[in-house]
Amino acid sequence: MEKIQIKIGDVKIGAGAPVSVQSMTNTKTNDVKKTVAQIKELADEGCEIVRLAVLNKECAACLKEIKEKSPVPLVADIHFDYRLALTAMEAGIDALRLNPGNIGGEEHVKKVVDMAKKTLTPIRIGVNGGSLEKYLIEDKTLTLAQKMVKSALDHIKILEDNDFHLIKVSLKSSDVQTTIDAYRMIYDKIPYPLHLGVTEAGTLRGGIIKSAIGLGSLLSQGIGDTIRVSLTENPVEEVRAGIDILKALKLRKEGVNFVSCPTCGRCQIDLIGLAHMVEDRFRGKFKNLKQSVTIATMGCPVNGPNEAKDADYGIAGAIGEGYIFKKGVLVKKVKEKDLLDEFENLIIQDLG
Repeated sequence: MEKIQIKIGDVKIGAGAPVSVQSMTNTKTNDVKKTVAQIKELADEGCEIVRLAVLNKECAACLKEIKEKSPVPLVADIHFDYRLALTAMEAGIDALRLNPGNIGGEEHVKKVVDMAKKTLTPIRIGVNGGSLEKYLIEDKTLTLAQKMVKSALDHIKILEDNDFHLIKVSLKSSDVQTTIDAYRMIYDKIPYPLHLGVTEAGTLRGGIIKSAIGLGSLLSQGIGDTIRVSLTENPVEEVRAGIDILKALKLRKEGVNFVSCPTCGRCQIDLIGLAHMVEDRFRGKFKNLKQSVTIATMGCPVNGPNEAKDADYGIAGAIGEGYIFKKGVLVKKVKEKDLLDEFENLIIQDLG
C-alpha cells in the first residue's frame, strides 16, 4: 500500500521522511510564559514537534501567543469539545490530536473537518487502550490490540467520509506487546503515517525500557514515522530517550553517539563517574552537527582502544593518568586531572 506523507508545520511525516521525535508540555497551557519556556527547552534538546493539552477556553485562548513564540510546530490535544479545535486552528495550530467520534455529532465533526481542509491542519487519531468506546470494551471476541485497531479504523472512516485525508494515527497501550501487536495489525490496512508510543510507560528507568522495546521493535521493521517516549518525568528526558532510540537503530545519524564499556576488575579509574562526565560535557556540545560522531569512554588502557576502534574519539584511564585516542590509535597520554579538558580540546579542534 502506497503511504501518504503529511506535514506538521515544516516537519514531513511518513512515506520515507525521517522519523521525528515528539514530546508534550506538562505546564498549564494557559500559563504562556512557562509553556513557551518549556517548548524552547524541548526544542533545544532536539524535539521536533510539541503537543499541548487544550483543556478549556482559557487554554485555547493562549494558543495564538504560544504559537507565535514557538520554535517548533505545535499540536493541540483536544477531547470532547469541537469548539476548542476550531479555536486552535484559528490560532494557527499546526495539527490536532483528537478522535472525531468523541467531539460530538456529525455536524460538529463536519465543522472541524471543513476548517482543517481550509487550513491544511492534519489530525492525529489517538487511540488509547485504556479508554476505548463502550461497545468495544464489552466485546469479548476481540483482543485488546484488535479493539484498538477497530477503534482507529472507525475514527478514520469518519474523516474519510468527510473527504479528509491529512491523517496520522496512534494506537497506544501501557502493555508493550499489545502496543506492538496493534501497530503491526494496522500497518498494512491504512496509508497514513503512524505515531508510535507506549502510553503510561512509567518513570525514567522502566519507561525507557518499555519504550525502547516497543518502539525499537516496530521501527526495526520499518513501522513508525514519529515517536514519543512517554515518561513520568521532565519531558526533556522523553526527547533524549527518543533520540537515543533512533540513534541505536541508526535512524538518526546526526550528533554524538556515546559508547562505554562495562566495569570490571581490571578497571583502575572511576569509569562510571567518567562516563557520566563525558556524556554531560558533550551531550549538547554539537547539537547542529550534521554527521554522526561516536565518543567512547573505556576503562582499560590496554584493550580500550581496540574494543572501541570504530569510535571517532575515545578515552581510557589508568592510575593517575588517561589516554586519548582517535579511531583506535593512541594520540596522547595526559594526567588524569587534565583528561576531560584535553579530550574536549582535541574534538573541538577537529569539529569546530
